[in-house]
Amino acid sequence: MDWRDIPSLAALRGFEAAVREGSFSAAARELNVTHAAIAQHVRSLEAHVGQALLVRAGRKMVPTEAGALLAADLNEGFGHIISGVRRLSADAEKRPVQITCTPNFAENWLMPRLIRFWEKHPEITVSVTPDNTLVDLRRDNYDIAIRYGKGDWPGMDSAPLVKGDYVAIAHRDLLNGRERCCLSDLTDVPWLFTPSFPVYRTWAEESGLDFTKVNAHEVATMSMVSSAVKSGAGASVMIRAMVEDEIAAGNLIIVEQAIRPGLGYFVVTAQGVLPPKVKAFRKWLLTQKDTD
Repeated sequence: MDWRDIPSLAALRGFEAAVREGSFSAAARELNVTHAAIAQHVRSLEAHVGQALLVRAGRKMVPTEAGALLAADLNEGFGHIISGVRRLSADAEKRPVQITCTPNFAENWLMPRLIRFWEKHPEITVSVTPDNTLVDLRRDNYDIAIRYGKGDWPGMDSAPLVKGDYVAIAHRDLLNGRERCCLSDLTDVPWLFTPSFPVYRTWAEESGLDFTKVNAHEVATMSMVSSAVKSGAGASVMIRAMVEDEIAAGNLIIVEQAIRPGLGYFVVTAQGVLPPKVKAFRKWLLTQKDTD
């Protein structure tokens, strides 16, 4: 389609409204513009097609034969546009809020809290897609991403949600009563890491864990690491917020901790105005950072 072949949409809208309302003044009120603007739109349209489209008949403006044909086509075309927009709006109302985050975050932080949101907003459906892939929100049709980093993603709005502090952690039963120890002390327990997050293994080594003396295992995902650690199958390094409840309950013991200023999980949305239900979910998410 070559848009150079047609006049501006503003001129076409102004003309269609003038024909339907029978006056420039009524059309101007409908479109929230001035009488002069409607008159200019009609003149520019007539100049484009090379013939008169509206003539005065008493106190009203009436279309010529050509004007009536064009107005009918425009009315039908604008009707299709309005129907299409309304259909999309209706579909958007039924569509769940689409969330993307890592499987580990979904399992250990988001899902245990989601019931709190539904208690406040039972009318809003939420779909959570656990995925380690860095998605494009607009292209992949997601409303909100929860991402780990510094919150500096170009073209996105981000707000801090969960601090990114590291902890070396183990189940109390695995430690056999050792409430206070350091990484270098734990050469007698299995260690679990995932190749997806080599930074955790690097930090453990830099903090004193001698990998030549420990039995270290690799598993596929952080969710598997978390499940194994919580069951006492081994020690590991995690984001503290992912195991905060287990720490508070006394089931997991912190061996070492690293404060990571500026790093953490952020609530990320595309820039611009958010739909009401997406805005409601984002607002609720940000209240959760203060409750735990």
